[in-house]
Amino acid sequence: QVRLVESGGGSVQPGDSLRLSCKASGINFSLFTMAWYRRAPGKERELVAKITSGGETEYSDSVKGRFAISRDNVRRTLFLQMNEPRPGDTAMYYCQTNFRNRDYYGQGTQVTVSS
Repeated sequence: QVRLVESGGGSVQPGDSLRLSCKASGINFSLFTMAWYRRAPGKERELVAKITSGGETEYSDSVKGRFAISRDNVRRTLFLQMNEPRPGDTAMYYCQTNFRNRDYYGQGTQVTVSS
């Protein structure tokens, strides 16, 4: 059974840093592309960043240069380092992977950026 558990969200001020974590179980973590998605109130879910099993990364234009995705295959954990967050980054953040042609998401962790 695939399980993804996010943590690390909270309320921060613009310019603060925050690191999200996602602990995975039920899959051979090191072999899978992992991603972070987010959904802001009234908006559709959008891809924030992804990282392949080989460590290649991809970012949405809105976070490129500010956020960094990484993974620790030994700890089966995915990270999202959020630097210089903005109010527009306020959203529920979800960890995601695709296993046997099915998308799995965690329960999400809320990030609120406001002054």
